[in-house]
Amino acid sequence: MAGFENAARGVLDEGRYVVLGTADAGGKPWVSPVFYTMNGYRELVWMSSPEALHSRNLAVRPEVSMVVFDSRVEVGGAFAVYMSGVAEEVSGEAVAEVAAAYGAAAVPKGGRLVRIEEVTGDGIYRMYRAAIREHWVLDPDSRPDGRAAVTL
Repeated sequence: MAGFENAARGVLDEGRYVVLGTADAGGKPWVSPVFYTMNGYRELVWMSSPEALHSRNLAVRPEVSMVVFDSRVEVGGAFAVYMSGVAEEVSGEAVAEVAAAYGAAAVPKGGRLVRIEEVTGDGIYRMYRAAIREHWVLDPDSRPDGRAAVTL
C-alpha cells in the first residue's frame, strides 16, 4: 500500500482542480471542478461564490465526494484519488486564517492570494472546506469493487 499512498500524495500535491460532487436537498447530484489547496491530507479548501450550485447544495446537504486526477495522461495511464467527507462554508474568526493559508498554498499552484474583503461581508466569494473521511484509489486486485483504501 505504500506505493499507492505515495502516488496519492503526489496527485493531491500536484493537482489544481478537484471534481467536487454535491447533491441538493432532494438528492439530485451535481459535480463541479474547483481549484483547491490541501491542509494536510485530511482537509481540502476552496474559494467559491455562495451562489454557485455546489455551494447552495452544501448549505442543505454537506456530504461530498471528490476526485483529483491528471487528465493529461495517456488513456489507461490515469491515477486518481477519490475522497468522501463533509464540507462547510468557513465562518467566524476562522475565515482569515483559512483564507491566508489557502492563498499561500494557491500561489505555487498558479493561484493567487485572497483578500479578506473578497470572502467576507459584501465580498462575492466565501471560503469552503471539506473534512476528508476516506481516501481511496482504484486497484483491479482489490475486491469486491476495485477500491483500495489509502491512509494519508
